[in-house]
Amino acid sequence: MQERAEETRRAVLQAAAHLFFERGYAGTSIADIGERSGRTSGAIYFHYANKERLALAVVEAHFAAWPALVAQHESVAEPALERLVRLSFSVARAFRDDVVVRAGARLWAERRSIDVEMPPPFVDWITTVERMLAAARSEGGLAPAAEPGRDAPTLVAAFFGLHTLSDVLDDRLLIEDRLAALWLLLLPGLQADPAPHDLLARVRAPVPASA
Repeated sequence: MQERAEETRRAVLQAAAHLFFERGYAGTSIADIGERSGRTSGAIYFHYANKERLALAVVEAHFAAWPALVAQHESVAEPALERLVRLSFSVARAFRDDVVVRAGARLWAERRSIDVEMPPPFVDWITTVERMLAAARSEGGLAPAAEPGRDAPTLVAAFFGLHTLSDVLDDRLLIEDRLAALWLLLLPGLQADPAPHDLLARVRAPVPASA
């Protein structure tokens, strides 16, 4: 019984994510989600009290995707700055390919039309980037003029600004190329011994063995 309930929750969440991403919050109804998921409205309301709570569940699933991804990249046996750049490409691919991530981002952008409190964005990313930059500093891989606490919010702003641009201009299909161009601009100011093309070639290759 519990397994069947979890299956229903997953099916409803996936269907809701697809529809919220495609149509937005206002353009999606519980009936639409029921039709897409193959579940009745009653089954949906059993697990999610209303459409607002279902939207919140999608946003929370979006945020829940990141800790494991960050941990995976922080365990890779390579310099911290390379781990940071590699992580940025993994996040970019998730925003391009993962419908729950994309739906969560759209719902958060539409938060003022949804009567539920959303989790705050960006704060955890700033903390993560600052931690990885500080690790790069301790390894001697960070340029003397770089400052982790000052530069982390700027990197996060640049990264998500790039996503907004790519979303509008090419539906994120070119996000990896755009991200590479961004790093080519930023890395000369971050690397102790600038070699941005070499670093990008390494991080876009298969992930090395974990430490």
